[in-house]
Amino acid sequence: MNFTKIFLFVFACFVLMVTVSGAPEPRWKVLKKIEKAGQRIRDSIIKAGPAVAVVGSAAAIGK
Repeated sequence: MNFTKIFLFVFACFVLMVTVSGAPEPRWKVLKKIEKAGQRIRDSIIKAGPAVAVVGSAAAIGK
């Protein structure tokens, strides 16, 4: 009797873990999209750095 209860408990835990690990996690997709957008913004700012420097020096020469 006790062995049966223990076996059913272990089996239920196993089924629960398999179900949870196999379920899709849509909440993480939103965070990943936000992270990708932040990375794109950061990369565009880094790429625009030299152009901003040239415009700044041209403005200084114009004065």
